[in-house]
Amino acid sequence: MGSSFQKVTVGLVQMSCSADRDVNLNRALAGIREAADRGARVVCLQELFRSVYFCQEENSDWFDAAESIPGPTTKVLAEVAREREVVVVGSVFEKRAAGLYHNSAVVIDADGALLGTYRKMHIPDDPLYYEKFYFTPGDLGFQVFATRYANIGVLICWDQWYPEAARLTALKGAEILFYPTAIGWHPAEKEQEGASQFEAWRTIQRSHAIANGVFVAAPNRIGHETPLAESPNRPANYQGIEFWGGSFVCDPSGAVLAEASRDRDEVLVAECDLSRVDDTRRNWPFLRDRRVDAYEGLQARYLGPGQ
Repeated sequence: MGSSFQKVTVGLVQMSCSADRDVNLNRALAGIREAADRGARVVCLQELFRSVYFCQEENSDWFDAAESIPGPTTKVLAEVAREREVVVVGSVFEKRAAGLYHNSAVVIDADGALLGTYRKMHIPDDPLYYEKFYFTPGDLGFQVFATRYANIGVLICWDQWYPEAARLTALKGAEILFYPTAIGWHPAEKEQEGASQFEAWRTIQRSHAIANGVFVAAPNRIGHETPLAESPNRPANYQGIEFWGGSFVCDPSGAVLAEASRDRDEVLVAECDLSRVDDTRRNWPFLRDRRVDAYEGLQARYLGPGQ
C-alpha cells in the first residue's frame, strides 16, 4: 500500500436532509458530481445522508428504512462513481439480517466496484442520540481501503472521539481518515455551550491528524431537524437538534485546509498532498517512538482503584 507524492483532491458534501429519502439521495448525487467537476477524486457524504437523523427517538418503524449492502443506495452510488471516476464514501443504514442492523459506510472505487464496508464501532446513547436502539456495534474492525487514488480509512461520527480508532486505522496504512458525521447542538445548550462543543469536536479530530501524521476529512450535516414534532412520545422540552455543519479537511500538522459554513448546503473541496504524510512523520516521528512494549493496559476497561 502507498501512494506517496500524489496530490489528491477530496470533496465533502455538506447538506440538509428532509423526510423524503429520494430528495436527499438526489441532493447527495448532485454534490458528488459538483465535487468531481471541481477536481475531487475522493468524495465523502455525511452520516445517514438519506434521511433525517431519526435517532432522536426510539421508534421501531424506522427499521423499515434500512437496506442491504449491496443494495439500492450502493447501486446508485456505484453508478455515479463509475460515471465520474471518483471514489465515493457513502453512509448506509444497513440491514444485515432480520433484527440485526448497523450504521455503516461503504467505499466504492472509481470504477464503481464496492471495495468494502465499515460498520460503526462506537455507538452512542445520549439524549436525542439514541443510536443503541438501532445499531449493533461494528464487528469488522478498523480497516483501510486501497482505492485508485489513496489509501483511506473510514470511521463514523462517535468514532471520532476515540484516539484508539484513529491510531489503529493509521497503523494499517491510511493516508486520509474520513469521518461521516451527524452532530449538532441541543438548541437550549447552544448559547452557553455551543462554541466550546464545536471547538472540542474540531480539536479532537485535528489531534488525530497530528498524532498519526494523516489527513482528516469530516463532512457534517446542517439544518434544524425536529422529526418528533408531532410525536406523542417526544421528550419534555423537545426542541430537536441544530446540526452545526463546519465540515473540514486538515493536513497532518492539523492545519485546516478548507472549512464549510455552519448553516448552508455546501460542497467543500481541498487538495491533499500525500507526500506530507511521509514528510510529517519524518519530522514528528510519533510512530517511531511509540512504546509498544508498555501499552498492555489499553485493553482494560479501567486501571484505577477497584478496576
